[in-house]
Amino acid sequence: MRDSLGEMARWTGFFALDALRGGAVKKRFDQDYEAMRYGTSMEADSERVSALIRHAAETTAFYRGFGSDARLRDLPVINKETMRQHYEEMRSSKYLDAKGNRIMTTSGSTGTPFSMIQDRNKALMNIADSIFLSAVGGYRIGEKVAFIRVWVDNVKKSRIRLIAENSIMMESSSLSDEAIAEMLDCIQKEKVKCITGYASALGEISRYIDRKTVDMSRFCVHAILPISETMPDPVRERLSAQFGCPVRSYYSNEENGIMGIESASGNSYYINSESYHFEILKFDSDEPAEEGEPGRIVITDLTNYAFPIIRYDNGDTAAYHRHEANGRFRLTLTELYGRRSDMLYDTKGRAVTPFVITNNLWDVDGVKQYRFVQKGLREYELMLNGDRDKMDVRNMLERIRPALGEDAVIDVTFVDEIPVLASGKRKYIENLCPELVNGKSGIR
Repeated sequence: MRDSLGEMARWTGFFALDALRGGAVKKRFDQDYEAMRYGTSMEADSERVSALIRHAAETTAFYRGFGSDARLRDLPVINKETMRQHYEEMRSSKYLDAKGNRIMTTSGSTGTPFSMIQDRNKALMNIADSIFLSAVGGYRIGEKVAFIRVWVDNVKKSRIRLIAENSIMMESSSLSDEAIAEMLDCIQKEKVKCITGYASALGEISRYIDRKTVDMSRFCVHAILPISETMPDPVRERLSAQFGCPVRSYYSNEENGIMGIESASGNSYYINSESYHFEILKFDSDEPAEEGEPGRIVITDLTNYAFPIIRYDNGDTAAYHRHEANGRFRLTLTELYGRRSDMLYDTKGRAVTPFVITNNLWDVDGVKQYRFVQKGLREYELMLNGDRDKMDVRNMLERIRPALGEDAVIDVTFVDEIPVLASGKRKYIENLCPELVNGKSGIR
């Protein structure tokens, strides 16, 4: 379905207003486009990193001792707890109470909620990056979009903003059949063109569509953009078939913004290196991981000068490929495993992608929901919610045991519901083994 006049007017009007304000968003949008086509300049990337370090050394107490000519590898790798403990020391004195500063707050779904200050330029760059990467995923601002998430007070949008953005807030704190039916009815009646939301919520919607044999012929969705969680390939493929449109996950977080987007084939993530400098470091040291080797994602945010985020280990893990040519480079994450607490290990302590579980348990007959937990070096638990008469537990265990080890002890527990986190996300994979998650046994 073609865009309505109102949708086209919103796209045109946004950039016209941006032009009146100096055109910063359009300029970065064009830079993002050029970088995707030709790659990011290695020289420009080096200059951005050096400028950020110089700014941090000159205006923050935390980085002052390292000197303005410090190299990136000489600075410490930090995490969210570092930022909590040294929040005031890491703030830039130049941007204290600056006009246009804004606060972004994480959901706290995997820990205590955390607030991040961003300066006005960072906010504008975030807008530009989001518009560009959304367009890559098939959504143009101004089109009717449905956001599916838990709408806590600090992220709720006003009625005026919803009208201006042509968007709908959909609450995912309940994913009962009644709630999902209501969502789908609204998406169909309101002629929603794009759906974005938690990957786990979209997975529940996909299951409902199959279970209830929903007639999808009346929907006009042409883009689905999952956020916050990694979506298993079978879920992505099924959603794409159901709605007849591409499903491309963002790579994002609240403290930095949208940093990348899944490729059309679903086998990698393009990273926006105009705004972010990524390192993939080894699990057991701060040395760079080899290409193709799973490692820790460490982010340097090149645009936030109010609170310099340099070498931030955000808890995610990935493998990468870097292509260089003519003084330019393009970075892709060839595998995105999610948080280390979502990583599983076999009985010999070797990392195993959580997709071993998700790809094998998705759409198994009788399974409505599942949760797989590693509790010890060789101990695991599979929680199942569904029709016990239909579920073939032996077959499920035969599918997943080879990846974990024949000596794996897998306990099966039947439950009535998989609990929802406060954020509205469901944690399908989790590692609760302290020896593996907390860095013992040589693994972090």
